Amino acid sequence: MPRRVIAIVTDSLQGPDSIEQIRGAADGAVGRDEVEVRVVVPAVETNPLRHTLGDVDEPRQQAEEKLSASLELLQGGGVQASGEVGDPDPIRAAQDALLKAPADEILIFERADTESRWYEDGLFEKAQEQLEPPLRLVVVEAAGADDDRVVEVETVGAGTKNLEAEHEVGSAYVPNLSRGDFAGMVVGVVGTIVAIVLAAAVASKTGSVTGGSAAAILIAIGIALVNTAHVVGLTLFETVRYRGGFAKMFRTFSLVGTPLAVLANLLILILS
Repeated sequence: MPRRVIAIVTDSLQGPDSIEQIRGAADGAVGRDEVEVRVVVPAVETNPLRHTLGDVDEPRQQAEEKLSASLELLQGGGVQASGEVGDPDPIRAAQDALLKAPADEILIFERADTESRWYEDGLFEKAQEQLEPPLRLVVVEAAGADDDRVVEVETVGAGTKNLEAEHEVGSAYVPNLSRGDFAGMVVGVVGTIVAIVLAAAVASKTGSVTGGSAAAILIAIGIALVNTAHVVGLTLFETVRYRGGFAKMFRTFSLVGTPLAVLANLLILILS
């Protein structure tokens, strides 16, 4: 079995230092005849607002350009590698790559100016919680126009996976869903039913559909629309990448907004 290495790269690889890090990981194939190096470039949107709004076209095009440049650099340095554009969330991108084929080590490349790159902030810590293979953090900074210098390397061995982390389940026919996704769906569906029942109770109690009754009905309709959109997005539209900012926003709304809607309708019923 070949030694498999995955490199998560949020920017184009540049310079011999980056090549040496990947070559070093690949050279760990003691007793193995083959090495497989996969470069995964998440289709991140550098603007957090546009990321939240779900812009996918421009980030994917930029990621494809970064991937092409990275593979060309590695090939020029004597490292044969394949690559793919991944999910906008770097951790999700790594998880998707692991679903396709396991890895013996995952390299995560970060820039030294992480503070200006919101999508890299705390990335390695999250990786330690949610990814199982040995991890290597490679921090680089610009050393020239087309050259990066490695300024820090941190490695974490196998067996450090946080058992409380979100585990995704999925197959070719079932979308990858984390525990948070499941929780959001359950809370959303159950909460919507309760909100509708409470709205009906208010209407029955007041004998009209005005005032508090109208407010309860509007709340129930609103939460039903949001939760329905979220469930449909998670279960039916995985092929159009319903993930990242949009999915997180709707999941948070389901987990927080649904209980608030139920509480609001309960108060309306009590005060009616």
